[in-house]
Formats: sequence, structure tokens, C-alpha cells
Amino acid sequence: MNPILATIFTFTLALTWLRVMDFAAHKNWIESRLSRKLIHIGTGPLFVLCWLMFPGEWYDRWLAALVPGAITIQFALIGLGLVKDEASVRAMSRSGNPKEILRGPLFYGVMFVLLTLMFWKDSPVGMVALMMMCGGDGVADIVGRRIRSPHLPWSPEKSVAGSLSVLVGGAALSAFVLAVYVAIGAFPGPLYGYLLPLGAIGVASMAVESLPHRDVDNITMTLAAALLGWLLF
Repeated sequence: MNPILATIFTFTLALTWLRVMDFAAHKNWIESRLSRKLIHIGTGPLFVLCWLMFPGEWYDRWLAALVPGAITIQFALIGLGLVKDEASVRAMSRSGNPKEILRGPLFYGVMFVLLTLMFWKDSPVGMVALMMMCGGDGVADIVGRRIRSPHLPWSPEKSVAGSLSVLVGGAALSAFVLAVYVAIGAFPGPLYGYLLPLGAIGVASMAVESLPHRDVDNITMTLAAALLGWLLF
């Protein structure tokens, strides 16, 4: 596909997913915390799979990075109060305070921009790190609140079930994306050759996510996954 058309399609798809979740939360069809996590989980794989549409020009990664970059700037403007968007605030904040968007959601977007520019579709490192952030950290909150399990001694706000779901969710979403890339020949197969590194990255991501540092998981866990992926892939 023409790179400009690929960028437009990627932006349209990402924005549509974001607005659908915003609308659902605004209408109280789903709770705001759940909409926040569904945005967190779903945006990543949609974005990374759209990379396959770009034809291979040297500037493709820069065009693709414009998508999360533009959305991240929007997040910053909403969080600073310069743009009023109640639907986004309801969908992406826990308490309804727009300043919350300046933490987790903003860091989420920044990591997408950085890893897109650094690794692009030439390497599984960036996309695996992003999938660990999306599928791991995103699923952890959903599972941790719905399955009763002991809390972690070093991080009382987090649970065993939530931490284990970081490993399972992140590795599963990573394997799905890599399976698509392998199936179309973008990455060499077989898929099972990627599973051991994915397991190791999942364990490391789980360990980092379990630490008692609020609102910075999108940075710490994703960077840890990228560093280990760079060593293993």
C-alpha cells in the first residue's frame, strides 16, 4: 500500500477503536476502568499489524509513529486541560481527573512512538515489548480484580493472579502477532522457535510489573521487555 494511505488507514483504525471505547464508557455500557484497559490491550496489536501495510520505504516508521504520536499529543492536551474531552477522560482515568491521563496513558503512547522508531517491523523486539505492555499490563488489572488470590508481599496492591496474567497475556498476544508475521513470511519460521524467548521475556515482564511503582509500569516493564528481547532475538 502507498505509505500515505497506510498511515491514514492506521490512524483511522486506531482512532476508531479509541472512540468506540470512549463512547461505550461515556454511555455507561462498560465501566471506565474496563474501557481504559480494553483501549490498552486492543490498540497495540491493531497498530503493529498495520505495519504490514507499509511498503518498505525508509520513512515508513516515521509515518507510522505519527499515529501514536498524534494521539499522545491529544492525551497531553486533555490532561493539561487545554482540550475538553469528557468521553476520553471517563474512558482513560480512574477517578475522572484528567490529570491522570498525563501518567499511564501518556507513557503508553510515548513507548509506542519510541519502539516504533527504534525497531519497526525489521525486528520482533519492539513489537514483543509493546505486546507485553498491552497484553500483560492490560490483562493484569482485569484478571487481578476478578479472580481472588493472595496479594504479593512486596506489592500489596497487586495479586498473584494479576501477576501471572502478565506472563500469560503478554506472551499470548506476542505469539499471536509473531504468528501473523511468520505466516506471511515477514519473519522466518517456525513459530515455536520464538516461544522460549517469549517465555523468558514474559517472566521478566511479570517480575518488573509486580514491583510497587504506581503508574510507571508502561515504561519500566516495556523497557525491560525490549532490553531482554534485544539480547534474545
